[in-house]
Amino acid sequence: MNEHIYIAEDEDNIRETVKTFLESENYKVTDFENGDLLYAEFVKTQCDLVILDILMPGSTGFEITKKIRKISTVPIIILTAKDSDLDYATGINLGSDDYFTKPFSAISLVMRVKAMIRRVNLDKQAQNAQISEVNLNYGDISINKKTMKVLHEENPLDLTPTEYNLLIYLIENKDRAISRDELLDEIWGYSKDVETRACDDTVRRIRKKLADSRVQVETIWGFGFTIKEENP
Repeated sequence: MNEHIYIAEDEDNIRETVKTFLESENYKVTDFENGDLLYAEFVKTQCDLVILDILMPGSTGFEITKKIRKISTVPIIILTAKDSDLDYATGINLGSDDYFTKPFSAISLVMRVKAMIRRVNLDKQAQNAQISEVNLNYGDISINKKTMKVLHEENPLDLTPTEYNLLIYLIENKDRAISRDELLDEIWGYSKDVETRACDDTVRRIRKKLADSRVQVETIWGFGFTIKEENP
């Protein structure tokens, strides 16, 4: 079955160009002139990946991302005309998985889409397989893989799907340092040639959410990250 992608973009030429490139890769694409139309359709029929412009008539891409995240973990890519750190942080914090600044290469966007969908499909296969260890515990963090619930002591941590997957991977590989390239490959499905700030920004958000925990993510400068449990 071909994966179904929704795109909301009010600039006709960008929307049509992206749609054409995605369809050339055999994806089914439904395009919308604004995010409200996309969300109305998403509530009725969910898709496999969402591409959202930020500034559109009606609700912004940020507002639509927030709505979608309340009901789905579908991958979301944000498009923006501004190369703004604030826009980037806002989109990622609301639960988007990656970010493109206009003008961008449609080919590069398609490569990211393919990588994300491949990663999601692998995750689904893993979830459908028998999970040998349902509960994962490390320090004062406990994770139930079936329910995807994460607790710090008895307090739930509100993690986005990408944050959840990254935290799981770090804990399951707690005895070694992990490179950025490995994380981009394992969590996002990106090759080392893809330039993105997604990994570092996701780690930064996880650190904030683990601020009161003994479990901390440490940076290995020039290489990547490792996870450690601090002494009580």
